[in-house]
Amino acid sequence: MRNLKKLFAVMFSCVLAFTFVACGSAKEGALDGQAATRGAEEGAGETYIDDQAIALAGSASSSQAAIDACAGVFNLMNQQRAAQGLSALVWSDALTSAAQVRANEITTSFSHTRPNGSDFWTVDSNVQYGENLAKLYQSADAVYTAWMNSPTHAANILDGGYKTVGIAVFQAADGNWYWAQEFGY
Repeated sequence: MRNLKKLFAVMFSCVLAFTFVACGSAKEGALDGQAATRGAEEGAGETYIDDQAIALAGSASSSQAAIDACAGVFNLMNQQRAAQGLSALVWSDALTSAAQVRANEITTSFSHTRPNGSDFWTVDSNVQYGENLAKLYQSADAVYTAWMNSPTHAANILDGGYKTVGIAVFQAADGNWYWAQEFGY
């Protein structure tokens, strides 16, 4: 019953939003294959919270496909962590809000740097310490397999220091899916 309640909470926290990219299509940039992390002292004492971005994330509409995809990644991740002797990650609504913002942002700038040039963790510096991004994968299994086949992305997923996670999927007008996975302590 406890797991069912947790899954129910995860399912209602995931979001799939629909938007139109203004002035042309999304940039076709690529990551260098590295996941992003922020050191414990990086930005210490500074608080950045992008209130407009968080408000935007809260206004997105949900779909069963997004809910299922986010819950699927969450479950796969925690199964792998358990197999490695690590504690399960706990779902974080604050990280999910940040992930929603980041999934939206990477439709126009696919990078661990935000479109305004600031670091990924400035969406909510109180909670964000690691980030995995992906685009074009349209299932939990596919995106999870891709992340686990990348040493740096897998390292984020299997980092024993991380205790919380938020995951979001954003679907652009062209149907492509953009994923953000945010990690915290």
